[in-house]
Amino acid sequence: MRYSVLGGLFAALVAAAVPRVSAEPDIGALRLQVDAAERAFAQSMADRDHAAFCTWLSEHAIFYGGAAPLTGKAAVAAGWKAFFDTAQAPFSWSPDRIDVLHDGSLAHSSGLVRNPAGKAVGRFNSVWRQEAPGTWRVVIDKGSPLTEAERSAP
Repeated sequence: MRYSVLGGLFAALVAAAVPRVSAEPDIGALRLQVDAAERAFAQSMADRDHAAFCTWLSEHAIFYGGAAPLTGKAAVAAGWKAFFDTAQAPFSWSPDRIDVLHDGSLAHSSGLVRNPAGKAVGRFNSVWRQEAPGTWRVVIDKGSPLTEAERSAP
């Protein structure tokens, strides 16, 4: 009996000392979540729905584009409000590339920004953070110029 108690105790100590192997996140599934989030975020602009736009912003968001970055959800929401005040959206965007960190915590999305006529005028780059399982919010957004290939594409 004494050996079985000691054996059980030993097994419990070994089990506690061995690190647990957690399942790797399904990066493909996470990529699809970020794609859907980015498209819904863009749709809020197309729908002229500023309140919906704000739901995609992290409390800690930083958006670049003006003289100084907009820092924090309230500042980004206020800074982007003017883009929602006209009947037609001043621009649109959609992702063409999404990369997710191996641990599933952050993602980068990028794609073309188009003017109302549909002409590519820039490229957006957004960093998304998974704030809860399946809940992604934008933490950083910054545009960049088109590449030469993007400028010459139809």
